[in-house]
Amino acid sequence: MQHSSPPSTPRSSARRTLLALSAAAAFGGFAATGMQLMLDRPAAAEPAPPATAATVPAAAALPNVVNGTPMPSLAPMLKRVLPAVVSVNTEQRVRVNTPFGDDPVFRRMFGIPEERIARSLGSGVIVDAQRGLVLTNNHVVENADAVQVQLADGRTVKAEFLGSDPDTDVALMRIPAQNLVAIPLANSDQLQIGDFVVAIGNPFGVGQTVTSGIVSAVGRNNLPGAGYQNFIQTDASINPGNSGGALVNLNGELVGINTASFNPRGSMAGNIGLGFAIPANLANSIKNQLLAGGVVRRGTLGIDSQDVDARIAKGLGLAETRGAVVTRVYPGSAAADAGLRVGDVILSANGQAIANAEALRNFQGLQAPNARVVLDVRRDGKPLQVTTGLHEAPKALAGTQLDPRLTGANFAELPESLRRQGLSGVLVESVARGSRAAQSGLRGGDVVLASSGGEFSDLTGFRAALQGTPEQLVLRVLRGGRSGTLLMR
Repeated sequence: MQHSSPPSTPRSSARRTLLALSAAAAFGGFAATGMQLMLDRPAAAEPAPPATAATVPAAAALPNVVNGTPMPSLAPMLKRVLPAVVSVNTEQRVRVNTPFGDDPVFRRMFGIPEERIARSLGSGVIVDAQRGLVLTNNHVVENADAVQVQLADGRTVKAEFLGSDPDTDVALMRIPAQNLVAIPLANSDQLQIGDFVVAIGNPFGVGQTVTSGIVSAVGRNNLPGAGYQNFIQTDASINPGNSGGALVNLNGELVGINTASFNPRGSMAGNIGLGFAIPANLANSIKNQLLAGGVVRRGTLGIDSQDVDARIAKGLGLAETRGAVVTRVYPGSAAADAGLRVGDVILSANGQAIANAEALRNFQGLQAPNARVVLDVRRDGKPLQVTTGLHEAPKALAGTQLDPRLTGANFAELPESLRRQGLSGVLVESVARGSRAAQSGLRGGDVVLASSGGEFSDLTGFRAALQGTPEQLVLRVLRGGRSGTLLMR
């Protein structure tokens, strides 16, 4: 039977609003546990469960009408949104090690295979129905040999990997399927603390699941182990397997990509209401760059900086112990063009407070090359505002571009997750066998911490340290947790 609603009055409107908020908040109790942010990655995809039928307890039905007022429901919005959230299944071939290495006789005697298949589960979001574009987390599909996507209607299709950005944990795939549904994107910059949000994904492989809560904070950038950060924090339950799923507002628009939840006791200890999502605007920017060239480009000021401690604050006449003090300005950099000097203290960038050197680096890593940046600076104790356009940060450099003695080696920026563990320097991405660099003992996977040309924090600094072509080139290298020196000949 259809029930008509009584005419709207201020009292009835207030009652509907209260019921709507209560009902939306009630959805948050349906999920169980959260993932822990690990030191080497923000979250882990859920290992695939055994192929057994899952049973889901039936939920009690709510009445359609209470005291003549229709009960609010998220069901109409979810009917539009759920078809756009998919399950992501990955397979990876993993080498099986034995105490006797690759001895084939030992393997045959004990039936030990050379490889095994590791499977994991995650979630994804269709953001372009015509082109079949799906956003997910990088850690969901990282190193996968095969990726399949299961749609909400039961179809399973093989996904094509288009690219990823490990430092923001965003990956892009394409699926060859018709009649897809996409989620429209909201402007996540307009998200406010207290806004209601709904998280959708496939936790623990039980099937598509909805939880809800509010936005607890925006602009979170102080989490251990993650890369460049600008997280939305929510108390909506985000569980193992939810990674890569959708965080939507009550209009059914995508505000974020679920990436992790935090629990110091581990992922199986239970949800404590600390979930994190990548803002939709950031994920969309990464998507557009991956589509355009398969590579994410970032801006940089071209400086080295350090935290402002109590001693520095007193010496520079600062009222607060916060900010990033400039310790080096590289020639030809955006900072040099803007007139920044050693000793300047950067307190904010584009109105965003800069607490320390890590916060400044995080801010730069989320900006595009040529982005305009307004810096609030203290110079000799006096306020100063500096406006500049960023230059593009190099992602990789060949050894031949730096010094002939490094021929055969390729260098890359350190993953931001390693930097948040306290490492600084550059990564040796690869070394060609028999090359000049290899003959001097340099190996792929080494981290170069310093050189005879001086210390540095990134590729820009590494290149600057070698500009003088030192007579002897000595590298301080971290390998397997131990540091040592190499004389490059």
